[in-house]
Amino acid sequence: MSYLDLEFLSEDTLKAAKELLGKKIVTYTNGVTTSGYITEVEAYLGTKDRAAHTFSGVKNKKNRTMFEPYGHIYVYTMHGHHCMNFVTTKDLPEGILIRGIEPAEGIEEMILRRGREVNLTDGPGKLTEALGVKRDTHNGKILNTGYVDIYDGKIPKEIVATPRIGIDNKKEAVDYLYRFIVKGNKHVSRFKGKQDDNNGWQ
Repeated sequence: MSYLDLEFLSEDTLKAAKELLGKKIVTYTNGVTTSGYITEVEAYLGTKDRAAHTFSGVKNKKNRTMFEPYGHIYVYTMHGHHCMNFVTTKDLPEGILIRGIEPAEGIEEMILRRGREVNLTDGPGKLTEALGVKRDTHNGKILNTGYVDIYDGKIPKEIVATPRIGIDNKKEAVDYLYRFIVKGNKHVSRFKGKQDDNNGWQ
């Protein structure tokens, strides 16, 4: 199976965020392969977006990976949890937070890492723990180089856009519809509504 061509990450971040839904993420940690299909993402539009870590336009030790070209992996920590983003565009500090995945391979290992069987990957800190992604190992690495690889996967029946989660103090950015989910897939943050028979995939 060939890696996914990352060129779609190079220009429009909002469009790329929607295109990521259904793509397969694969990690290799301590000799174990784990994977899942992306069900939920959030786009962050750099200096134009008050909720982005690069809103100020100032590069610092924490956010410097966001100033790299598309295809880099930006991992930051919040409240002790690791959160994984894919950097987008060629010259703007924008990116996409991976918020949810539907587990595929290595589910037993994911359960061991998480210490639970339910709500395994329905949140940005949960999925990184399940996949073995950590800031000190993965931040600054490039996709498709054996750390985090991306492949074609499934196609959503319907994509829903909503406000992002956990940015209540970011003024106008609170209302931006920059969170995208696969409708009917239970592997998303704060899942509500009816689960689709095929988890929202075509």
